[in-house]
Amino acid sequence: MMQAYPVGTNIETKKQHPCGCKEWQVIRAGADYKIKCAGCGRIVMLSYEDLKKRVKRVIDHA
Repeated sequence: MMQAYPVGTNIETKKQHPCGCKEWQVIRAGADYKIKCAGCGRIVMLSYEDLKKRVKRVIDHA
């Protein structure tokens, strides 16, 4: 079974981060996902359900 957002995938979120960037990179996948902001480098950990709600589109796969 392939994961929806494998490590290295670049995604765009519906709302922008306070730094102004909407692009993120998945750096950990599993029960929880870690995503890294492309603008400021902030790392956020989310459950799969929360991430699925926030993703607008997948920019490119790893």
